[in-house]
Amino acid sequence: MPKYFTMDGCRRFAAMCVRSPGLTTLLSPVKPRTSFRRSHDTAARRAPGPDTGDKPPLRAIDLARKVQREKEKEKAKPRSTEAPMSAQQRMLTELKRFSSQLQNVHPNVLAKHLHRGLLYRDEHLVALNKPYGVPLRDDSRLTSISSVLPILSKMIDGMKMKSESQLFPCLALEKDSTGVLLLARSEETVEHILTLNKSNQVQRKYWVVTVGIPVPSEGVIDIPIIEKEFPGPQPHYKMALSPLFRVNDAGDGVVKVRSRQQAQPAVTKYRVLDSSNGCSLVELQPFTGVKHQLRVHMALALGCPILGDHKYSHWDKLAPQKLPERVLGKLGLEQAKIRHVPLHLHARQLSLPGGGQADVSVSCPLPKYFTQTLSRLYLTPPDKK
Repeated sequence: MPKYFTMDGCRRFAAMCVRSPGLTTLLSPVKPRTSFRRSHDTAARRAPGPDTGDKPPLRAIDLARKVQREKEKEKAKPRSTEAPMSAQQRMLTELKRFSSQLQNVHPNVLAKHLHRGLLYRDEHLVALNKPYGVPLRDDSRLTSISSVLPILSKMIDGMKMKSESQLFPCLALEKDSTGVLLLARSEETVEHILTLNKSNQVQRKYWVVTVGIPVPSEGVIDIPIIEKEFPGPQPHYKMALSPLFRVNDAGDGVVKVRSRQQAQPAVTKYRVLDSSNGCSLVELQPFTGVKHQLRVHMALALGCPILGDHKYSHWDKLAPQKLPERVLGKLGLEQAKIRHVPLHLHARQLSLPGGGQADVSVSCPLPKYFTQTLSRLYLTPPDKK
């Protein structure tokens, strides 16, 4: 092929290309095979196939419009008719969350919290404000108070590395109770406190809120307690009354019942401090230390269970406590939310002889949820009257 074309030759060559398109392809530069495939595949993706029915991908503007339509549909949906949480329900939810955190935190964190609640200390004893929901004894699933006592002991002594002091629990408190927790600095002191307690020289006073008003307004409950198995759909164990007397068949007197060997003597002194709206603020003083003694005596002996006691509010089943409508209204709660109500059992005061020195007397302020309940039920503590 000649290197240059004349003007007439160019015209003839162009006319030839129009008649023979394949000639143009032969004369055009050859492109790499991969580029051809990539451009061909891209074109195939962009162009919808006539047979497969593929749709082109959404453009940015189409995607934005789709998102906007979905938002408008969400707004158009009817909102839930569930009533918003009341202030009391929010408080109970927060209490439950905080208690759960304390049960699962690092031991140092729980020790710091207990140290902030220090009520009393001397060379022999330490008294703390026990928080709600934290167990005293070791629990494989939860962080217990006993497990952090070595750390707490060092904190009380100013983090002295050479300090050899220890702390030992003296008088137990239930996991869901609050108030004065007594600890000893030596095992000898523990034995001394237990001896004083057996001889009724340790005076412990509890404040409870009861559902119902005890009649008479003060007295002493002296009914032994026994652990009993309750069969059924939910087999479980509970502490139950094991009375020594029962009403005779004529109904005009009592007869003595043979005592059970497993029953434990249990004595509780009670006094109503205030009552309103079908509830009471009651002071309890136990003279014995049977498991769940105060809860069993109030629920089963007086028929006035402690508020938040879901275990003993029903005799033969496990279910949340059922509250009267009047009490629910005052508390601002629904029956469906009652399972979150905490046990209103507070170790208010502890006193014991000082052994040649001044007697030891420790009082503990009420927790926030307890004071809010008193306010809603119009119950006034003696020190506020």
